[in-house]
Amino acid sequence: MTGFGVVQAAPLETKAKEILLIEESTGTVLFERQADAVIPPASLAKLLTAEYVFRELKEGRIKPEDRYKVSEYAWRTGGALSRTSTMFAALNSEISVMDLLRGVIVHAANDACIILGEGLAGSDAAFAEKLTARAKELGLTATTLANSNGLPNPGNKTSIRDLAKLALHIRSAYPDRKGLYGEEDFEWNKIRQRNRVIKMGIGLDGMALGFAEGAGYGVVATTARNGTRLYLAMSGLTSEKERLEETRRILDWGFTNFARRTVFREDETVAEAPVYGGDKARVPLKADRNVDIFVPVDAEDKVRARILYTWPLTAPVSEGQKIGAMELRLGERKILERPVYASAPVGAGSLSSRAWDGLKELMFFWL
Repeated sequence: MTGFGVVQAAPLETKAKEILLIEESTGTVLFERQADAVIPPASLAKLLTAEYVFRELKEGRIKPEDRYKVSEYAWRTGGALSRTSTMFAALNSEISVMDLLRGVIVHAANDACIILGEGLAGSDAAFAEKLTARAKELGLTATTLANSNGLPNPGNKTSIRDLAKLALHIRSAYPDRKGLYGEEDFEWNKIRQRNRVIKMGIGLDGMALGFAEGAGYGVVATTARNGTRLYLAMSGLTSEKERLEETRRILDWGFTNFARRTVFREDETVAEAPVYGGDKARVPLKADRNVDIFVPVDAEDKVRARILYTWPLTAPVSEGQKIGAMELRLGERKILERPVYASAPVGAGSLSSRAWDGLKELMFFWL
């Protein structure tokens, strides 16, 4: 399992109460504050609703052209009467899954979420239970939902870390759907609405905006520059203007102060480990792919590596066997951990060599 730590460059001051900034290719956390604090998701809950529908489509349980009916509950609770974000779905009309998804993603439409939930689970409450179960499957440990759209309810809970993890998952697991988040507008019922994330005008590819009383304004956003993609999740901002300014400034900080570096290439020997009782004294170790890090531009020469494994390593050792992990550190801070594997076999040694190794082990422990 790969693990990542925080790598921090030039000091960053932010008005966000909760924040997490991640680089996609290495998973490096560039900055975080209160990322595990439990917060109300508000409209950011719609990311999980969309993910659930994406999975149903991918696994063939529903089709894009399937149509769901607009109930009175959906019409009243999330439609025009609700005075909340809506796609203005007409009562008793039928709408395709793909149009409802566009309503959720482009319009942040509360009625679209309810219609999907009722179509997939019979009721919005039953759908919320399915969403909560899905969150646990995805490792979103702080997330529970009481409805599909994030409208105020004490049962709606998440964290900035969960939201960032969910955004990363959506783009990697459903590459054929991620373009929906970049659509600039969508027209339904003769009403054209613009994507509020794209409308921010700072080069984002999507994802979602939110606001909750007491928790302030939030955002989950992603964008790429020069082959590097960053994900930003934050909340606790006091206004839409502040959210816009902080989103732009923090992403600029991430792209400006960090750079990707390859520490070891695939199949390059990263270290050797001593082997007990083998026909060779040591086994070369390698990673299974390039070892890349994302580090402050003025600190890349300060990265140090060490190999962690359980001693003694006993023969025989097969080629490709997982031996332990390589840990990369910047100062006292761990920034990456990657498994390492034997790049050559080591057979069992002769009786005399095994006896000598046994003597060395005894001497080692008596010292």
